[in-house]
Amino acid sequence: MSEGGDNRPMQHDPVCGMTVDPSKAAATAQYQGVTVYFCSQDCAAQFRAAPEKYAQTGPLTADSPRVVTVRPQGQYTCPMHPEINKSGPGNCPKCGMALEPITISAPARLTEYTCPMHPQIVRAAPGACPICGMALEPRDVTAHETNPELSDMTRRLWLSAGLALPMLAVMASEFLPANQMQHLFSAREWAWIEFFLATPVVLWCGWPFFVRGWLSIVHRSLNMFTLIALGTGSAYLYSAFATMIPQIFPSSFRGSGGQLDVYFEPAAVIVALVLLGQVMELRARSQTSSAIRALLGLVPKTAKRLDDHGGEADVPLDQVQVGDRLRVRPGEKIPVDGTVAEGHSSVDESMISGEPIPVEKDTGAKVTAGTVNGTGGFVMHAERVGADTLLSQIVKMVSEAQRSRAPIQRLADQASSYFVPAVIVAAVVTFAVWLFIGPQPRFAHALVNAVAVVIVACPCALGLATPMAIMVGTGRGARAGVLIRNAEALEIFGKVDTLIIDKTGTLTEGKPTLSAVIPQSGIDESALLQLVASLERSSEHPLAAAIVKGAEAKRLSLADVTGFNSVTGKGVKGTVSGKLVAVGNAELFRDLSVDPASLLDRAEALRREGQTVMLVAVDGQAAGLVGVSDPIKESTPDAIRELKAAGLNIVMVTGDNATTAKAVAEKLSIEFYADVLPQKKAEVVKQRQQKGSVVAMAGDGVNDAPALAQADVGIAMGTGTDVAMEAGGITLLKGDLRGILRARHLSKSTMRNIRENLFFAFVYNAIGVPLAAGVLFPRFGLLMDPMIAAAAMSFSSVSVIANALRLRTTKL
Repeated sequence: MSEGGDNRPMQHDPVCGMTVDPSKAAATAQYQGVTVYFCSQDCAAQFRAAPEKYAQTGPLTADSPRVVTVRPQGQYTCPMHPEINKSGPGNCPKCGMALEPITISAPARLTEYTCPMHPQIVRAAPGACPICGMALEPRDVTAHETNPELSDMTRRLWLSAGLALPMLAVMASEFLPANQMQHLFSAREWAWIEFFLATPVVLWCGWPFFVRGWLSIVHRSLNMFTLIALGTGSAYLYSAFATMIPQIFPSSFRGSGGQLDVYFEPAAVIVALVLLGQVMELRARSQTSSAIRALLGLVPKTAKRLDDHGGEADVPLDQVQVGDRLRVRPGEKIPVDGTVAEGHSSVDESMISGEPIPVEKDTGAKVTAGTVNGTGGFVMHAERVGADTLLSQIVKMVSEAQRSRAPIQRLADQASSYFVPAVIVAAVVTFAVWLFIGPQPRFAHALVNAVAVVIVACPCALGLATPMAIMVGTGRGARAGVLIRNAEALEIFGKVDTLIIDKTGTLTEGKPTLSAVIPQSGIDESALLQLVASLERSSEHPLAAAIVKGAEAKRLSLADVTGFNSVTGKGVKGTVSGKLVAVGNAELFRDLSVDPASLLDRAEALRREGQTVMLVAVDGQAAGLVGVSDPIKESTPDAIRELKAAGLNIVMVTGDNATTAKAVAEKLSIEFYADVLPQKKAEVVKQRQQKGSVVAMAGDGVNDAPALAQADVGIAMGTGTDVAMEAGGITLLKGDLRGILRARHLSKSTMRNIRENLFFAFVYNAIGVPLAAGVLFPRFGLLMDPMIAAAAMSFSSVSVIANALRLRTTKL
């Protein structure tokens, strides 16, 4: 972006769109804390009079974080003459009314619209996709949203149905024995009646189709609306000319009675049926966002904020800031992510974990926005607010995944790029064959059958097949705690044959606990633990925290440490109560000239049980050892068995020593790599890929992020770090391996659904086009009426949508 005279970036006047140098702006206004620059006082006055009008079209609020109400620079205006602006209170010079302060209350962010089939198309306002013609949808789903496209199409549908039904009744009366209705008027009078009935249907109700059809030609991206506009337009125009100036048509166009056939009924009914299909499609598409809206509905609108004096006030959620103290009462929803500061309760976290059993929360426990407090009350510190909360991240991830494209979509895109031109060629060939070798009236037969070909072959079902399944599938996954970052991960995961799993926090609880204290002969166990815990209290290592917590559980009083020193990769040492204490591995012992031989056999035995062992020396003598274990998750063994049954080869990767890793691997009957440094985990993934395996990697730590990115599909455990969640293509909110099974089943179900949809679309067109062209006429005398073709086309789209919506009830 270019810079102004004072090195500030150039801005845009939101009213006229002109580029403004901030140092030379004619006027400014404050909007949501953002300074807006204007090229003239007139533009500034127009903005202040109707800020909402320009906030939705200009760039001024693209980075504003939230919705607030502000009064810009103390400006006052007249309610009758908004062009009057003063910097203070007073009276209007035109009408004498008291001036009122200007208040801006408007959306803080621009609403962007995108195409569900072509997410690369992004617009600042609603409209139609220039590639496929589908209605654009807002990028950000809100809890309560209305669809203007659906409302508009519904109005057009009702009018078209009201006018097309009488025309259908007249057409149906031809098959009645008496056929009294046909004798009420002459054929020419009936043509004029149908003209007046069909014109508003085709030209107003069907106008969006003609606009989108024209745009498809302008953008050189032929689509279903090209065919609809071509079919209905040709039928209507021919019929209109045949009604108004029938003398221009030669006798070969006329029937046995010398009359010109008109096709107002097919044109009007086709428009009505296509509108019906559009309404059903738009309603179904809105249901694909139901999972996101359900998540958004979990968040309360206000929070109870405590001030420094203990006072309590309800504040809008968007005004809660990091560090605020909030009170959560029994039965209330937790407003933001944070930590319990006071009190005790149980919280229903089923929206995250899927487990119905409430989780106990004491002081220091983490709580998540949208979860439901139980019977106890507590005060919490806000730590993540607004877009930073876990729930907001979930909503963002699901929304982005629904707009992503699966690799299989390329098949449908490639087919569509050739399909519409092929249909037009087929329609032209059909028209020519019927015109030159068909029965009389040849032109009428040629026109009707060509229109039927064009209408029946509309590729809307083909285009909907993949994105509809992706949208519904990712929403279904979100309800089950399986977040899909993009459609590519969803497709590939069903092909995975090797699953590499990090040990700590993935297979195990990730919460080390003190499991063994074994002193040498003549040393008291509690005294040894007291010395070790006192020393480890100065360390930041997770294993040190487990030892300290174990000592505190036994109510041991810890002493102060002097001369504390941490030796990287070996252990720690220091002076506790006048004694030189060292805790670490055999390397540390050798550095201190301490013989570890008397401890090694017992240490190895503990390692075979899966424990991490630290040797202890006191005053230069081996004093004992301490074992810390990270227990295997209760759900892990069953999950591993089921994953193997699903055809996956399970491999554990850990930085622990070989003995400890082997103990865990043998309990679970899986392969393992031990002593693997963080940067080497990605190498293990790459080695498996080079052998031809499709690899998924599951982990939860920062050190797992490179491996997650290297894998064909990265699976981040939601109980882990944000870095891992960013690197993973799939996130399991609960951090349970059984979520991998749910994700795999979701992947297979979604891909099966996509293949079914594509099959329906291809087979439907393969059958429909020849029938519409009239292949059955020579032998059976059967033709497909364009109205039947329109109904069949709409049914094909509805069938694809209905099949995709079945994923909402898939059992995971």
